Amino acid sequence: MDPAARSTDVVVDLEVNGRREVHTVPARTLLVHFLRENLGLTGTHVGCDTTQCGACTVELDGVAVKSCTVLAAQAAGSSVRTIEDVSLGTENGLDPVQQAFWDEHGLQCGFCTPGMVLAVRQLLRDNPKPTDDEVRHGIDGNLCRCTGYQNIVAAALKAASTQEPATTKATSTAKAD
Repeated sequence: MDPAARSTDVVVDLEVNGRREVHTVPARTLLVHFLRENLGLTGTHVGCDTTQCGACTVELDGVAVKSCTVLAAQAAGSSVRTIEDVSLGTENGLDPVQQAFWDEHGLQCGFCTPGMVLAVRQLLRDNPKPTDDEVRHGIDGNLCRCTGYQNIVAAALKAASTQEPATTKATSTAKAD
């Protein structure tokens, strides 16, 4: 490796899905590429690389963010949760939002689904009982080219109706403790 190129590398030390990860990467590495290329977590999708589609959504310190807008180095010291971790420890292998997507046919090709699920989880943490319009507003940064959104909205409303109010805010921080 060229010595000049090495000088632009950074050490990224963060927690991903409950595991500490320490990797040396080029300073300009986006979090989405770090997750996919360095950790093999390909559930976080690259759709546009311009923050338009939401397919790269992850939870960063309990807040849904588009990982194509965050440098891996900016996430150092943080806790990242990807779609791969969302259903771990659940009785049937699906998080309540994922189950609602399944029940309401809120996916077709599935490319947008990881980002949509994480966006809906954020929406329900912020607003445990959203209206149809509030769901549409809550997912407006996530694009789906297959479903027409109605089933995604129905899934979000179903997930809201099945969640226990006491767990909606605490869900994002429970993993970090």
